[in-house]
Amino acid sequence: MQTLIEVNKKLENGINIFEFSWELDETNADKTFKTIYDDIGDFTWKNIIFNLSGLKYINSKSIWYIADVFSNIEDVNGKMYISNCSEWVKDILELVGITTIIPTVDTEAEALSAIKK
Repeated sequence: MQTLIEVNKKLENGINIFEFSWELDETNADKTFKTIYDDIGDFTWKNIIFNLSGLKYINSKSIWYIADVFSNIEDVNGKMYISNCSEWVKDILELVGITTIIPTVDTEAEALSAIKK
C-alpha cells in the first residue's frame, strides 16, 4: 500500500517551487521523485525551492533524492533551497547533515529572495 503524498508545483519568476504534503517514504519516494525529475528536465540554470511545509515524515531514501537534485542543480549553475520545514522534519534534516549542504530557510519568501540575489 502506498503512503499518501502530494506534491504541487508552481512557477514563480522562473523558479520551480515544489510544495510537499503528507509523507515521503519507501512506498512513494521513487515515483514522487521520478515525477519531479521529469518536471525539472534539464537541470541547467534551474532554480528550485522544496517547500516542505506540509511534510509530516521523510525517510532516508527521500533525503538522498533531495541531495541528488541539489547535486544536479549545483553542477550546472542553478540554485536550490529548502524552506518551511516543520520542527520534526528540520531536526531529521539537521541530524543527517543536509542543512549544512543545502541552504535551508524558514520561509518560501526568504528562499525566493535568496535565489534572486
